[in-house]
Amino acid sequence: MSDLASFTCIEDLRRQHRRRVPRMFYDYADSGSWTESTYRANEADLQRIRLRQRVAVDISLRSLASKMAGVDVRMPVALAPTGLTGMQCADGEILAARAAERFGVPFTLSTMSICSLETVAAAVSTPPWFQLYVMRDRDYIRRLIGRARDVGCGALMLTLDLSIMGQRHKDIRNGLSTPPRMTLRNLLEMAAKPRWSLPMLGTRNRTFGNVVGHVPGVESLRTLGAWSSEQLDPSLDWDDVKWVRDQWPGRFILKGIMDPVDAEKAVDIGIDAMVVSNHGGRQLDGAPSSIAVLPHIAQAVGRRTEVWMDGGIRGGQDIFRALASGASATLVGRAFLYGLGAAGEAGVTRSLEILQRELDLTMAFCGFTDVNSIDGSALWRE
Repeated sequence: MSDLASFTCIEDLRRQHRRRVPRMFYDYADSGSWTESTYRANEADLQRIRLRQRVAVDISLRSLASKMAGVDVRMPVALAPTGLTGMQCADGEILAARAAERFGVPFTLSTMSICSLETVAAAVSTPPWFQLYVMRDRDYIRRLIGRARDVGCGALMLTLDLSIMGQRHKDIRNGLSTPPRMTLRNLLEMAAKPRWSLPMLGTRNRTFGNVVGHVPGVESLRTLGAWSSEQLDPSLDWDDVKWVRDQWPGRFILKGIMDPVDAEKAVDIGIDAMVVSNHGGRQLDGAPSSIAVLPHIAQAVGRRTEVWMDGGIRGGQDIFRALASGASATLVGRAFLYGLGAAGEAGVTRSLEILQRELDLTMAFCGFTDVNSIDGSALWRE
């Protein structure tokens, strides 16, 4: 393994991730829908925000400690729910959850994870948060929520922007599947990535652990494909959101809010936080970036609930920009996936260390000593 100290920024981890992981899974992690304009805008719009540098401020004592929905965190960051995390690296969800727990930030397990809820919860002392998709099979969803409750998940995060699938050209061209189909192209690709392939051969976690064996009739890749293709529910509405809220007694978070009108409806449901997110640019291409709509949603919501942001964060300065633009915390997805694909659990830890150091330095240069005090005064305005 390369010396992790040589990875000094998230981009270093991304390049290593690309070298080590088969193309279909790297592309799944690092791509958007249609022309990928929204995917690119998430990052580019953050980079355009300018910061105010301040001097002659006592910055000798600084704190990044904060809270997310009442949970103490080492910095205002949680690992976002990402599907197929266990295909970026063998047992990827377990490794990421361990790294997050040891570092002191929440890990959110996706419904479409490779390792199951029970497997991940058993691998850590603090159960993960759980992200939910509402599917047509409401009995399965009810049981899935019950499983999250039974293992002690600290929060339920309902994603609202995947009732239909965005058009993701790279996934279509690559013939994305899990486990990958044994075509000549895929066999050659996996043979060229031995640091990915050998650990993958040694794990039993190679399909959707929260689904296979938990849905009647879904016991194989073939039956899983038929089931999943018909389960996205375009009828999802706010009554369904209320139904989920009624099923879950703990912290409740809504992800995928991109409009102040929807933000108002979310607050009325009774939530602990909302996540401003366009699904990493993987759903509606041509939508604005997350950072572009964040100030409008933060203003509409006020202090009635916490507003977090997800999308485009590739460094600690981006976290700072989000906090200065109205978020109280952030979620990172690709940034930790790059670390996972590059170096497993240690790579996730390294990605968090990079984010922490960059956030701390940026806060200092801008004259802030407490991450919770960052506000719009940190931004340079013409």
